[in-house]
Parts: sequence; C-alpha cells; structure tokens
Amino acid sequence: MASKLLLITVFILDLMAFGLAIAAERRRSTAKIVNDPDMDYNYCFYDSDIATGYGVGAFLFLAASQVLIMTASRCFCCGKTLNPGGSRACAVILFMICWLTFLVAELCLFAGSIRNAYHTRYRTFYGDHPPSCQTLRKGVFASGAAFILFTGIVSEFYYISYSKAKGGYGSYVGEAMG
Repeated sequence: MASKLLLITVFILDLMAFGLAIAAERRRSTAKIVNDPDMDYNYCFYDSDIATGYGVGAFLFLAASQVLIMTASRCFCCGKTLNPGGSRACAVILFMICWLTFLVAELCLFAGSIRNAYHTRYRTFYGDHPPSCQTLRKGVFASGAAFILFTGIVSEFYYISYSKAKGGYGSYVGEAMG
C-alpha cells in the first residue's frame, strides 16, 4: 500500500527544493566594473553569493526526495516482482522518466551553483579593455526548478503506480459471492 505519509514527505521536500531553486534564480550574482583611482586599474565587483547556497540546498532536498521514493520502492529492481498489467507498465515508464527529470534537475542546480560561485579575479589597467565580469546566465536555476516540479509530479505518480502493481494502493478485493 502506498504510504500517504511518504507521499506528503516527498511533496514537502520537492516543494522546498522548488522554492530554493526559484530563490536562487532571483538572487543570482551580478557584477559591475569598479574603478580604483588610487591604483589606476579596473576590477569586477560581485554582489551577494547567496544563490549558490540556495542552489545547493535545492540540490540536497531534491536528492533526499529521490532517495526516499527509491528506497520505498526498492529502486524498482529489488524485491518481489510486480503484478502484470497496466500499473506495472506505467510504473516502468514513470520510473525512467523520473530518473531522467531528476538527473536534468540536479545537473542544472549543480552547474548553476558552481557557475554562480565563480568570480573572475583579474583586473585591467586604464586604457586596456574593461575586464569581463562573467556571471551566471538567466534561467539556469529556473530550468532546474521546472525539472524539480516535473520530478516531483512524476515520482509521486511512479510510487502510486508501483504500489498498485505491487497489489497495494487503491486495489479492492471483494468478497466472493456464493
């Protein structure tokens, strides 16, 4: 039987990961070129780096959610075989989609966190070209958030389908008339 407590816990973890990914997108580092008149050079000044922490937090919450679902379903490959039927076929398809969306979301969050933490460290003297103050592109954390949402939905449906195929959630066994 599908555990409602597990489904609620996974939903809350996915919701927290989604919120942190959106917060990371909104708080990405920005940079501006600053002139230092005493030393006669330009350098890049970066503002807050909180988005990296938000991205890592979203990464960890999503990973915890995936671990819970896969542990509860024994990662679909361990344990007794599932009952044949539509629920098993649906569980197999949702299992693959769940892992695909999970990996894409984790890659977006990981790459976004690393790239957001990277700050160029060089400077230029007056008369040279201004320094390149590279920052994270818009949408990296937002795409991670979108895939977190997809992963959350698909993993919940996967677990329900897995439980149905296992003979639990929602199945009704009536009494024999006779």
